[in-house]
Amino acid sequence: MTDIAFHFNVPDKLVYACRFARRAQRSDSQLVIAADAETLEALDRMLWQIAPQDFVAHCVAGADEDLVRASPVFLATDAGSCMHHDVLLNLMDAVPHGFERFDRLVEVVSAVDQSDRLQARARWRHYESCGYAISSYAHDSKGG
Repeated sequence: MTDIAFHFNVPDKLVYACRFARRAQRSDSQLVIAADAETLEALDRMLWQIAPQDFVAHCVAGADEDLVRASPVFLATDAGSCMHHDVLLNLMDAVPHGFERFDRLVEVVSAVDQSDRLQARARWRHYESCGYAISSYAHDSKGG
């Protein structure tokens, strides 16, 4: 069964996703980041702007299959169609299609966007109603 964790009080979800991707790459995990196309474009640009020593190898949906296999981080609008099934980081408003195929699902929740927080509560209730155990982590604005 998929391990589900909510990461609350995140000041900037895209910055958080970049850091999460860097940690995933360093731990040899395969990560899928699910978001709408506009968010993924912004995230892709941010990942390319990371300092060279912190570069995160990644690719986007539609990339060559060999590139997808070689990339530890994959950006997708549809997580259910991904060949990676290790960790899913959800930046979407809704429950991601195919999340149950992943070992871990991480939901990222804004510290300031009330709409995002309400949608996260709805996703929490959905997972809970399906019988998933959920853990939660509060972002530490001082350093973490």
